[in-house]
Amino acid sequence: MADPRGFMTTPRQTPLRRPVDIRIQDWREVYTDFGHAELERQAGRCMDCGIPFCHGGCPLGNLIPEWNDLVWRHDWREAAERLHATNNFPEFTGRLCPAPCETACVLGINAEPVAIKQVEVEIIDRAWAEGWVPPQRPSAAALAAGRKVAVIGSGPAGLAAAQQLTRAGHAVTVYERAESPGGLLRYGIPEFKLEKRQLDRRLGQLRAEGTMFRCGVSAGLDLTAEELRASFDAIVLAGGATVPRGLPVPGADLDGIHQAMEYLPMSNRAVAAGGGRPADPAISARGRDVVIIGGGDTGADCLGTALRQGAASVTQLEIMPRPPARRPGSQPWPTYPMIYRVSGAHEEGGERVYAVSTLAFEGDEADRVRALRLVEVGPSDTGFSPKKGTERDIQCDLVLLAMGFTGAERGDLLTGLGVQMDARGNVARDSSYATSVPGVFVAGDMGRGQSLIVWAIAEGRSAAAAADQYLSGETMLTAAIAPTAAPLR
Repeated sequence: MADPRGFMTTPRQTPLRRPVDIRIQDWREVYTDFGHAELERQAGRCMDCGIPFCHGGCPLGNLIPEWNDLVWRHDWREAAERLHATNNFPEFTGRLCPAPCETACVLGINAEPVAIKQVEVEIIDRAWAEGWVPPQRPSAAALAAGRKVAVIGSGPAGLAAAQQLTRAGHAVTVYERAESPGGLLRYGIPEFKLEKRQLDRRLGQLRAEGTMFRCGVSAGLDLTAEELRASFDAIVLAGGATVPRGLPVPGADLDGIHQAMEYLPMSNRAVAAGGGRPADPAISARGRDVVIIGGGDTGADCLGTALRQGAASVTQLEIMPRPPARRPGSQPWPTYPMIYRVSGAHEEGGERVYAVSTLAFEGDEADRVRALRLVEVGPSDTGFSPKKGTERDIQCDLVLLAMGFTGAERGDLLTGLGVQMDARGNVARDSSYATSVPGVFVAGDMGRGQSLIVWAIAEGRSAAAAADQYLSGETMLTAAIAPTAAPLR
């Protein structure tokens, strides 16, 4: 155990966010630095429970009590080793994961949980600073026995699968249709949540280990399914769930209405190209009245981006009622509760409107959206029903749809491979992440449906173990979860 009395004597503490009026002027991460001494005291709050429910909350099975104890004892290097034992990219999860491990923390039954996410990110940041994250190159014997593997997609699932398979001795090539690797980590997540230097540093490690990247290549089109099958001994599909959910209401085809994943990649590319003072992208919120439809993390990313671009106003709509401030009885510990949360972006401005549904969009003489008509809704046997007399218009000239995704793209790649799909629009797989086509595996959102980054990494590691078993007849790689695993509920 770390500090035997830490959970009683030390209150929970996390880093402060930079002042709003300062941080919305730039694209840097919103949090201030957190000292090592303060972090060690936070790690000391861990009770080293006999049954660590935080393990169940985390699909990666992170060894949380172990690295908490090591940090409290000032053994940061060993803590980094234990952290990497289950997680290839803790600098990503430590910044982007909503921390289901914390809501499963035993201390959280009647007190504030351990700041697990912050301990995680501080461990890996110090490990990089101290040079404790070297490339792990496979042995000559492993390389001699290895096979050729193609990984399609360079998001967290693809990168995790690629790194594990490379370290097992296989010759891995990652194909990415965008101009640079990273997937949603690069093009979907704003810089103020994940500075891209964090991604590029980890990509440098993968390249040094031997993973090859071919960007600007659309698998199935530039490189056909037949060519992939002929050139590689195994294929791991990790292209994500990229079919966006539409909004079939009158006026949805007006100019100025865009999917979030049209808007955010353009903004991220502009930031990358312009450094601290990026030029406005083709879809910009500058001077516009913005409405974001969807109250999740993607909607919050759009909100923070629009504010930094200089939007005149931002309104975020959500069909669900406003969540309660505290864990409801229907979502008991250790499940992840749906409670009212204020992200960094929400703190920066904009208005959040709950329990409303969009009826139609209205356009101007140039066929550009000028207003959105909404109605308040309440629960019903069929979902949500409108409340009479509550219709009203919201002025807007930019609408961003952040309502999630409906599955994988059924394009040239999946059609050419001939893989079966499931009823939810995902690539079907068996208990070993294998698709209906021998030698083809699937990991992450492409097989699970849209989910969290921590699930994507866990699936990437697990699919890599399955592919290695298929290629070598045995594997030393660990499988974090089964394809049918689900969050605590």
